[in-house]
Formats: sequence, C-alpha cells, structure tokens
Amino acid sequence: MTSTAGSGRDGRGAGSDPDRVRIFDTTLRDGEQTPGVALTVDEKVEVARWLAALGVDVIEAGFPVASDGEFEAVSRIAGEIEGPVVAALARTATLDIDRAWAAIRHARRPRIHVFVSTSPIHLEAMLRMTEDQVLRLVEEMVGYARSLCEDVEFSAQDATRSDVGFLAEVTAAAIEAGATTINLPDTVGYATPWTYARMFQEVMARVPGSDRVVFSAHTHDDLGMAVANALAAVRVGVRQVECTINGIGERAGNCSLEEVVMALAVRADVFGATTGVDTRQLVPASQVVSRLTGVVVPPNKAVVGANAFAHESGIHQDGVIKNPLTYEIIRPEAVGAGGSQLVLGKHSGRHAVRVELERLGFHLPEEAFREVFRRFKALADRREFVSKESLARLATEVLEERQQESGAASRLAHGA
Repeated sequence: MTSTAGSGRDGRGAGSDPDRVRIFDTTLRDGEQTPGVALTVDEKVEVARWLAALGVDVIEAGFPVASDGEFEAVSRIAGEIEGPVVAALARTATLDIDRAWAAIRHARRPRIHVFVSTSPIHLEAMLRMTEDQVLRLVEEMVGYARSLCEDVEFSAQDATRSDVGFLAEVTAAAIEAGATTINLPDTVGYATPWTYARMFQEVMARVPGSDRVVFSAHTHDDLGMAVANALAAVRVGVRQVECTINGIGERAGNCSLEEVVMALAVRADVFGATTGVDTRQLVPASQVVSRLTGVVVPPNKAVVGANAFAHESGIHQDGVIKNPLTYEIIRPEAVGAGGSQLVLGKHSGRHAVRVELERLGFHLPEEAFREVFRRFKALADRREFVSKESLARLATEVLEERQQESGAASRLAHGA
C-alpha cells in the first residue's frame, strides 16, 4: 500500500500519472489552528520532517504574516526540508504575499498559497466588497504572487456557499493571472459529497483552461463528512486533497490524512487513484503529532486509533485468528501499527481465550481450560476487560488447585 510516484503539474493529475492524487498537508497551518494548540518553531520543524518522511506532496508550513515566530518556522522548514513542496499562506494583499515569499523563497520547491472569500455572507460581513472588486483583487494579487513564484495556489474561501457562476468567474480570473492550483474549499463543513462533487464538475465545465491546472479539495468536518466530501471530489477529477494528520484543525477539524489515503489505497477499485504516501509511517506520524499538540487520538479513530485493530467479539476473534481478512480490511503492519489485538472481555469466546493462554505459555488440558474459561467469564462480567496478567493469574490458580487436589487424592490412596 505504499507508493513513491513523483509530482508535477500536468492537467488535473500530478506528474505524468493522471490518476495520482497529491496530498497537501496543512497540519502545520490549519491543524495548528486547533483551539489550544501552539507549536514551537522546533516542534513545527520536527513535524515537517515526519511529513517529508511520510511522503506528502505539499507541506503548508504556516501563515508567515501572522507573527515573527510563524515566519521563522516557515523559513526554517523551507530551508531544511527536502522533497515536498513548501507552501506559505497569504491573503490577497501585497504585505502578506511579500512576507510569504520572504519565508519560502529559499525552499527547493516553494509555493505561495493566496486566498480570498467568495461567498455572499463573507463578502458582506467580512470583506465589505462587491463581486467585481473581488475579481479585480484576484487578478491583481494572484498575478503579483506569480511574478514572484512559479507555483501559485489560489483558494476561494467558503466556496461551497458561493454562487457557482461567480465561483467560475473567480477561478477563470485566477487561472488567467497564473494560478497553477485551484482550491475550492468547504471552509465551514457545509457540503455533502454529491453537492461538493457537483460544484467541481460545474466549475471545471464552465472555466476555459481548467484542464491546465490541478483542482484541490479542502474539507472540514463540521457535519462529519470531511473525508467523504474529499473522496467525492477525487471521483470527479480533483487531484489534490488538503488534509491534516489525525484530522486536527479549526472547530470539528479537517479532512483526516490517514483516512483519505487509506480509503484511496484500500478502495482503488472505486477511486482508481493513488498517492505517494508511505502508509507504514501513518501511525508513527499520528503519534508524534498527538504528542506535540496534546490532542489525544480517540481510541475508535479510523486507521490510527488504539482500537483500530482490536477485536473483542468472540465471533470476530475466531475469524481473525483463522484468517485476519475475515474482519480486517487493512493489515496493521501496512500503516505502522503493531498488529491485531484480541481484547479479552465478556464478549470473547473460547478460541480467543485459549490462544491468549497459549501465548502466555499455558497449554491446559480440556478440563482445566473449562474451569479457567468459567472464571474468566465471571471476571469479565465485573470489569471492562481482562488483562493478560489477570488471565495468567486465573490459569495459575486453577493449575495450583488441581495439583493440590491431585496430591490430596494421592495421599488418600496411600493411606496417608
């Protein structure tokens, strides 16, 4: 499930492969906007090194105009990280663009990422601008960014609540001004998979030259559909997905990198697309980001959660013991997890308990095993799960009792 394909800018694909999906990681920018998270410069560089090892195509290192510390972090990442494109975010303002370019200009593969809002509510309440004014701003500022950097991404903030006609006009203006990637984000997590896919289809159909740029999906999880929305976009030709490790980010978070990557890998029959991510690094990268940000990964989190490969049901445990494919569509080793876990609880069956006992070195005769299993069930009814230590103690107790009973019977037989 790993891939090492290169990246490029041919049409809607990446490199020479039209089925290659770029992974644009924004853990260090949108992810760091998670309430309560603030990474130091050294911590951001550490995360960036993990992202490069993971094989992401683009690292959005930060928003340089936000602070001196942010500028330093972006600048260090640009200078020290090899492999991925290093992107810096900027509003459609010369100050932002100049600051972004100053931070990344020494990167081996720099990108300026320019954005402006396009929805009626944002234009009225935030920008206080007309559509015509926004169009002129896009033409001017995307053009300015392109005069500095060959790789320019343009984002239409709150695209999913924008008029699709105006969205097409803005996209056309950005392409004409030199944008190489067009991002139509679901900024507030408002979209559904079918509406998000249709928006891309309509814009692509209306805009001349849309086949010359890479379209990008950036989704938020406010309605729990960030990954589904991103995958729906991939199905209609979008060839960049913007995501974060562990799905961290503003409010309910962003599209989860590990989930979208593994969905594309496991269901290649449906999506027909690949990534360049080394999936074996997913769990280690997840653990590093969790440690540095302090954001705990829920145990039931797909792909990287502690329970992602844990089984308690007796039926499931029996199946996994006989053939892991019965209940695991991802091999734990494929994502860097330690392996399948048989969690012993009240739902566990005889087969799993016997296997775990044998792993602990207890090869019990049938009668002794039945007694251990009976006591195990009684214990499991009183607690969430039974630890290996508790199971070993039960087995030891039963064996000692049997030895005592055997000794007593022997003494009686000899008249002791």
